[in-house]
Amino acid sequence: MINAQDIKNGTCIRMDGRLYFCIEFLHVKPGKGNTFMRTKLKDVVDGRVLERRFNIGEKLEDVRVERRPYQYLYMDGQDAIFMNQETYDQVPIAHDLITGVDYMKEGDIVEVVSDASTATILFAEMPVKTQLEITYTEPGVKGDTATNTLKPATVETGATVRVPLFVNTGEIIEVDTRDGSYQGRVR
Repeated sequence: MINAQDIKNGTCIRMDGRLYFCIEFLHVKPGKGNTFMRTKLKDVVDGRVLERRFNIGEKLEDVRVERRPYQYLYMDGQDAIFMNQETYDQVPIAHDLITGVDYMKEGDIVEVVSDASTATILFAEMPVKTQLEITYTEPGVKGDTATNTLKPATVETGATVRVPLFVNTGEIIEVDTRDGSYQGRVR
C-alpha cells in the first residue's frame, strides 16, 4: 500500500479491480480546503485515460511491475512470439498489447512490462525510434523540394510512412514508433 502523495509518473496501482499507470500527476494546495493529488491514469488493458483525485493520506494498492528486454521472433496468428533475453523462454504476446507493432521486424528488442506478483504480461513497448528500409515509394522529381510535401512510402514491415519527396526506394529511414512519423534518413 502506498499513500496518494507518493504517486509519480510510471507508478502502477490497482483500483476497482483494474491496473492503471500514472502518466501525469499534480500536487494541489488550494487556498481553502484540503490538499489533494490530481492524476491522469492510463488503463493497462484498453489504454483509456481517466482523471482521478486522491486526498492526501489516502491509501492505494500499488503493483510491482518488472521491465525486461525480449526479442521479437515471429508472428503466430494474432500473437507475436518473443524470447526472454535472460532465460531464453519463448512467450506469446497478443498483437493488441504491443505498442508500435506495425514497425516491428524480426530480431527487434522490445521492453515487456509484467506484473511481478502474478507474472502476467501487461504490455510490450517498442523503442521510440527504429530504423527501417523503404521497399517501395514513387521516385522523386528534381525540383520538387521547394515545398514540405510528403509522399507515402512502404517500409520493410509492410507499414506505410509519409516521407519527404527526396527519399527513394532502398534508403534506410528512422521512424517514430508512437505515431509512425518520419524522423530522418540514416546515413
